[in-house]
Amino acid sequence: MATDRIVGIDLGTTNSLVAFMQGESPVVIPGEDGSNLVPSVVALDQGGKPIVGNRARNYLIETPERAVYSIKRLMGRGMEDIQEELKFFPFRLADDLEAGEVIRIKLGDKTFTPPEISALILRQLKRNADRFFGEPVTKAVITVPAYFNDAQRQATKDAGRIAGLEVLRLVNEPTAASLAYGLDRKQNGVVAVYDFGGGTFDISILKLHDGIFEVIATNGDTHLGGDDIDNFLITIALDDIRGDLGLDLRRNGEAVQAIRKVVIEAKIALSSQVSVKLDVELPGGERYLREITREQFEQLIQPVIDRTVGPCKQALKDAGLKPEQIDEVVLVGGSTRIPRVRAIVQELFGREPHTEMNPDEVVALGAAIQANILGGGSEATENMLLLDVTPLSLGIEVAGGVTDKIILRNSTVPASATQHYTTQVDGQANVAIHVLQGERELAKDCRSLARFDLKGIPPMAAGMPRIEVKFLIDANGILHVSAREQRSGKETEIQVQPSYGLTDEQVEGMILDSFDNAEEDFRRRQVIEARNEAETILTALDKGKKSPAWGRLTTNEKKQIAKMEKSLIAVKAEDDYRAIRKAIDALNQGSMRLAELMMDSAVSTVLKGKTMEDADVGEGPTAPHPVAKAEFE
Repeated sequence: MATDRIVGIDLGTTNSLVAFMQGESPVVIPGEDGSNLVPSVVALDQGGKPIVGNRARNYLIETPERAVYSIKRLMGRGMEDIQEELKFFPFRLADDLEAGEVIRIKLGDKTFTPPEISALILRQLKRNADRFFGEPVTKAVITVPAYFNDAQRQATKDAGRIAGLEVLRLVNEPTAASLAYGLDRKQNGVVAVYDFGGGTFDISILKLHDGIFEVIATNGDTHLGGDDIDNFLITIALDDIRGDLGLDLRRNGEAVQAIRKVVIEAKIALSSQVSVKLDVELPGGERYLREITREQFEQLIQPVIDRTVGPCKQALKDAGLKPEQIDEVVLVGGSTRIPRVRAIVQELFGREPHTEMNPDEVVALGAAIQANILGGGSEATENMLLLDVTPLSLGIEVAGGVTDKIILRNSTVPASATQHYTTQVDGQANVAIHVLQGERELAKDCRSLARFDLKGIPPMAAGMPRIEVKFLIDANGILHVSAREQRSGKETEIQVQPSYGLTDEQVEGMILDSFDNAEEDFRRRQVIEARNEAETILTALDKGKKSPAWGRLTTNEKKQIAKMEKSLIAVKAEDDYRAIRKAIDALNQGSMRLAELMMDSAVSTVLKGKTMEDADVGEGPTAPHPVAKAEFE
């Protein structure tokens, strides 16, 4: 019978780990082979049975068409997102994939989605934990990169579900690493997390306030890691062998694998030794012998390490911070064991980074701490505050009764986001803000949280006001919503507890409803948005007819515009958004000369000393921003 034990999982690009809280300390659970690291590699054997981890690695060289690695990079992404990935990896996609469809990867004669492949890795970690505890483990906390969007986070949760795990929380990897070092106990400060793993490099700047971490900047390179160092050294070795021994082994998989093994061992050894000897037995009885010093090694890999500097500087710039304002630096990923990497980090941030913990394990250990807090805690974690996630998306109602999501579900708390809107009617002085919670496309199908008014907007032409709506969820789960008209400075705000009154079952029901009705909801949204756009262009055209520019059109031009206007009015009430958009495009194109004449008139007016607003040119054919649903005085 399963217990309520919760484990922490680091589902990594290169390696994955599972950990738990043993007494007062987090501990990694070893695999069947005694190793704490499970390589994130999946292969199918000749019988079609999935193999995960170290055993699957051999297939990458021997039968690459039956193996896949770095699947994390494809999680929650569509075909249009992964074109760059396909240049780097030998992924074979299903032949019948269509645009908008979930990616499927061929392994042998079978196909798998990225969440299904990740689920095989998670299932292996679950087996390791089941064996360790002697009973099934069914609940987990899983870490994700700070930059993962909602689709990528949802794909990770889906993978957990497929693997037979209830994913109670998704935790940002830099947050987990900081938790493992106990930095949350300092209450306030700024932490830089430098994550140099096998396949990717990430830098995250976190602000710690009242024991809660907020990611304020993140950057990196999804094609930079320890693998690049290995490949660089392998290339040098192959060039040496071709030059000294006359052997070209680049297409000899077995020889390359042997060289890779020796090179990786040498790289690891040079973190603690001043020199190592490379000794590889080659085909035909030849041997490759070479001694390499740490100094030579560091000179060789300097170009790879230097590629981490740019993202670090950009992250600092994005956070609006200088290196001296960073209080703590945390190292994550096996590549940070290299002394030269640690020296670069110290030079960049002007302080010695934390190196007390195993950089391969620190994220998993932090996940275990988070799991322990969630499970009721222990003396070691009783004062830690759990970072929560928003169970449902939060947004506002916009024109036509459509929901505009501002903070997406599964966003880590605290979270903030801003959207900009404008008005729909000339002279509008009051905008009603309707705050919603839910996943459906239409406001009527979501949960109403609050309503408030932004009043006192100076009268302006429709489309001129710039209304900034900001959502902020604080560490206690309280939602603060503010609305500000940027031209006048008028501002108002409200606060509400978004999760109040909802059970887990209700949240799950709302999510399932969104899945069940997704297609019809999206179609209805498209119709409403097309009608809104039609109304906007018809209103603009009505203004155009009253302007001096209208009189400068030929009779034939006026007749053509009137004909297209009549066609748009006729289809606007229909449910065919394609027909509405076709009529909009036609009227847009047909009234192009009128728009140009109106603009010429407006420019001439400005040159005579009047403002564009005084000239009352109105808005263009289409509104540049979403239009908030509003009442007006």
